[in-house]
Amino acid sequence: MSISKKAETPRRVLAEFSYERAAAERGYTGQTLYVNVGDGTIESRPVTETMKEQFIGGRGFGLYRLWGGVEDDTRWDDPENEIVISSGPCGGITQYPGSGKSIVVSISPLTDIPVDSNVGGHFGPLLKFAGWDALEIQGKAERDVIVVIDGRSGRVTVEEAVEVPVDTHLVGHWLIDQMAESDEDRYYMSVVAAGTGSENSRFGCLNFSFYDRHREAPRFKQAGRGGIGTVFRDKGIRAVVVKSGPVSGDSNQPADRARISKVGSQLHREIFEYDDEQNQMRKGGTTYLVSIMNDYDLLPVHNFRYGSHPEAKKIAGDVWQDLFTQGIPDGCWYGCTMACSHAVDQYEVRTGPYQGERVIVDGPEYETIAGVGSCCGIFEPWAILEINFYCDTYGLDTISFGTAMGFVMECYEAGVLDQEKTGGLELSFGNAEAAIEVLHQVARGEGFGSIFGQGAHRMKDFFVEEFGADRDFVEDIAMENKGLEYSEYVTKESLAQQGGYGMTNKGPQHDEAWLIFMDQISNLLPTFEDKAEALHYFPMFRTWFGLCGFCKLPWNDVVPPENAETDEPQKIPSHVQNYVELFSGVTGREVTEDDLIEQSETVYNFQRVFNIRLGKGLREHDAVPYRSMGPVTVEEYESRAERYDKQLREDLSVDPQGMGTQEKLAALRAHREQQYEKLLDAVYERRGWTPRGVPTPKKLESLGIDFPEVIAIVERFL
Repeated sequence: MSISKKAETPRRVLAEFSYERAAAERGYTGQTLYVNVGDGTIESRPVTETMKEQFIGGRGFGLYRLWGGVEDDTRWDDPENEIVISSGPCGGITQYPGSGKSIVVSISPLTDIPVDSNVGGHFGPLLKFAGWDALEIQGKAERDVIVVIDGRSGRVTVEEAVEVPVDTHLVGHWLIDQMAESDEDRYYMSVVAAGTGSENSRFGCLNFSFYDRHREAPRFKQAGRGGIGTVFRDKGIRAVVVKSGPVSGDSNQPADRARISKVGSQLHREIFEYDDEQNQMRKGGTTYLVSIMNDYDLLPVHNFRYGSHPEAKKIAGDVWQDLFTQGIPDGCWYGCTMACSHAVDQYEVRTGPYQGERVIVDGPEYETIAGVGSCCGIFEPWAILEINFYCDTYGLDTISFGTAMGFVMECYEAGVLDQEKTGGLELSFGNAEAAIEVLHQVARGEGFGSIFGQGAHRMKDFFVEEFGADRDFVEDIAMENKGLEYSEYVTKESLAQQGGYGMTNKGPQHDEAWLIFMDQISNLLPTFEDKAEALHYFPMFRTWFGLCGFCKLPWNDVVPPENAETDEPQKIPSHVQNYVELFSGVTGREVTEDDLIEQSETVYNFQRVFNIRLGKGLREHDAVPYRSMGPVTVEEYESRAERYDKQLREDLSVDPQGMGTQEKLAALRAHREQQYEKLLDAVYERRGWTPRGVPTPKKLESLGIDFPEVIAIVERFL
């Protein structure tokens, strides 16, 4: 099929830069691209040995470049704030599943500190194969622009966004239609876009495209967390486009291709042999988690009040498998046999500006189903698809939307809000139509949507100051930390997971630590020391994926049966060794498992100091809302009274007989808050931090990041 090309819109170039494309060698091109959309500066910047040895790539490169681009008082909407996109040295290999990730770094509009968000799609690898290890964007455009990186012609342009749509599903089609000169061009182009929702909220997301050869259309993955789409639109950017030549197994020019092919072949076999009997990622992606979380009382229901619901079966994995198009590969990068990037085709939009149109809805994945579904008491697949589509095309994070909506719905049912305050909307749990209307209002920047678009952290203050809400109540039930809304797991019975959320650098996101099963279900972390060790190893190992360009799913979502006989099955040792082989095979730098952890520690500690530099990153910022620890309301306690009464007897030696529920709530709360403080002490000590949560100079020196400007920051808090 030949591409049908519309009449090309004239492209007014505002700034341009010519370069000679550097081929990747051992995973690096040796240069990053700097674009200032405000003053038109475009230049090549070298990748130094310090960058490669200490910061590796991906998240590390993003934090390193952002650190050098901003001041101590830089805010998210200042021109000097940056958006940095990088894949990593292993990103773009085609021999191993899950090797197409990009990591985006910026100062967050929600948290006011650096945020990193990982995303699939083709952009990061194609950026590398167009000649660049990272893209660094700074400045603010006077009028909307697009940035075009053409690796084939060796030309970078900043162009006026004449007739370019804003919402993502339109932008992707439009730009490919305008810029693809042949069928093959479409396959090696990728677009980054946001949408009208990003313009009018603090939790805007970025959509990264990949061209689906079977559907003959662009599809999108989301860098959802932290509001980077909001930064993108604040800078006046409609889209960033990269064009590259064809991708092959040698595009990274690895040091030892046979070595990476060997471990890749082994994992391919494991996926084909075991996925169907384990998690069925190839059929339903992460939707299988809904039933598991519901069975273990871990599915967020009604703003995390509860962990299960009888209607959860209506939005469980088998429902989505029936809706997803089957029989075709659904991976978001070449060579990924896990193929978990599913979609619903020909969904007919029911509301809003695109009502009646038939569209592709990418996903939903577990986080979206739990966030905009069960957390809000919505158990209707059509509503989840509607919200999923509009969040994506408007450029809004589904996790932030769902968690913030759960908070609003509880406030409505508790009397903090009423229809007068919401503009006539009955925002009670389960009211899908009202939730969808708020979504459209956010995109338009009007009505209650203009309040909601500020996110849960700022809504708390607004509800207290403008509506007279009780401060203690909203602080307890707004599921956010550092300004970022929680991802979708109930943590009341897992102290380790409470810490896994609270001690994250960017805010409560499970990609740093997911310890619920180890801690709560399997009871493998009985002591504070055990929990601290897990909260050292697993966040560091998960951080490593974001340095190198890997997706974490191939690590732990398909497991060889013999793994159960290993000493530490939770780590999946054979897969950890795979990553040792992959990094060594791509870069030529021989490493061990301990080296991978140290690479992550370096970047992780650097980010902690970066947070401190910008005003957060101390012990007080690792506090979590009490609902993360235990029941807030009488209704919550009484829904699990047998469990909580037993804990009072066994953990506190308190006899609940004859106690009122409020008295029992208070006793349980005092205990759990004390346990959380003890956990912070244990984890900080294990990580080499002070009791206030500050990395010590000794720790920074051991990691090779005792730069004078870094030491000067931590010394202020010693």
